[in-house]
Amino acid sequence: MARIVVAGSGAIGASVAYHLALLGADDVVVADRGELCGGSTSRAMGGVRQQFSTAAEVVLARESIEFLAALGPRFFRQVGYLFVATTEEGLVGLEQRRQLQSELGVPVERVDPSVVPGLETGDVLGATCCWSDGLADPPAVARELLRRAAELGVEVREHVAADELDREVLVIACGPWSPELAARVGVDLPIRPLCRQILETSPLSGLPHDLPMVIEEETGFHFRRRGDRLLLAMGDPEPRWTFETTVDESLIPDRLDRIAHRYPPAVAATVERSWAGLYDMTPDAHPIVGRVGDGVYAACGFSGHGFMQSPAVGRALAEEILGGEPSLDLSPYALERFEHGATFPERLVL
Repeated sequence: MARIVVAGSGAIGASVAYHLALLGADDVVVADRGELCGGSTSRAMGGVRQQFSTAAEVVLARESIEFLAALGPRFFRQVGYLFVATTEEGLVGLEQRRQLQSELGVPVERVDPSVVPGLETGDVLGATCCWSDGLADPPAVARELLRRAAELGVEVREHVAADELDREVLVIACGPWSPELAARVGVDLPIRPLCRQILETSPLSGLPHDLPMVIEEETGFHFRRRGDRLLLAMGDPEPRWTFETTVDESLIPDRLDRIAHRYPPAVAATVERSWAGLYDMTPDAHPIVGRVGDGVYAACGFSGHGFMQSPAVGRALAEEILGGEPSLDLSPYALERFEHGATFPERLVL
């Protein structure tokens, strides 16, 4: 059987390698030029949602939920994703997406936002929630899949450049660094890095154990519980297209004002820790998954959604690499779509 080298040990690479081994591939190597699970996966917010604006994204997330849930609550807790709208336009957007998601089998409901104790709802016109969505520990999940892959015979190598290894098949799963490797094997991937930052608050007493991820439809401001703290995130006023992962501390007062308004139990919170990571953005915010060259496959360009879609992507791409019929239609994610003008871009990038 051909030797397959998977470049990247984050959630995507770990899932591809694990599913290759499950399907019988007996010569698979995961290679990471840095630390294992040390890239974008290690800096992720950890939300897992099926509530996207396009069918292509909904399907990838929908097909991943069951796998993540089976890992157990140490890795993934299904506490829900609550979207709140404060304008009529926002409410229309929620309803349009809810209809699409429901048609695709995702159990999204209209809910009373006061279902979340302590949430400020005086300015909220409506809300939707999918209770099977939830919160995960991305690096822990990736490490668990690498552990399982190794048990099945996959070789896992740290601080090793994938393109320096002998191989018959290369899988590029390096997130925002994927174009660099792809260029060395003659493939052009239209991916660029977008810096996004996360703020962690001081400890807060009495946070509900089942607090869902809460997202403001109009602003994109969102927060989640992690332990006795909250994680806060929101897009920057001006997108930062860069590999630099610095935190813009000038935005912290605004984020604290927002959490104090939307969740008054956090009115006295301060920011004790912050970090930034990278989204691997494509022009339409859909990933690139599938064959991109002779003996070269890609699983990248997830535009901030890679972790939550990694189980389904790993399985379907492994099936394709091994010559089987993918369990998912991967054609919406083909690289060739950009030659003809990609349509229906994903709008819900958080």
